Amino acid sequence: MKLGREFLSFAVVGAAGFVVDVVVLYLLAPLLGWYGARVLSFLAAATATWALNRRYTFSARSANVSVLREYLGYLVTMLGGAVVNYGAYVLVLHWVAGAWAPAAGVALGSCAGLVVNFLSARYLVFKPPRP
Repeated sequence: MKLGREFLSFAVVGAAGFVVDVVVLYLLAPLLGWYGARVLSFLAAATATWALNRRYTFSARSANVSVLREYLGYLVTMLGGAVVNYGAYVLVLHWVAGAWAPAAGVALGSCAGLVVNFLSARYLVFKPPRP
């Protein structure tokens, strides 16, 4: 049961991260282009989801860990999902035209990386405390 609750919470946090991702993407795209802005929007979203997952999804698991070490570990482990995420994003930009194509790419990428990111966060970053 706990696994299901954590996954649902992780998905809800991911939805909040999606909003951060899209807002930052559309704000920075005029300056950096759709691909460069996507890198920074992903970092912004990963930072937001780390903070929310730390506070809500895995709060019982992050008690005895340095915040900086945990944050950096989260960013590194999210790179696996980021590769899947960014790949889906690029494919959508190549196949779909229109103002909402980047947002659709972020959404598809987020869904594609969800399971990889959840497993990485649960078992590598927010490991249960050892007895």
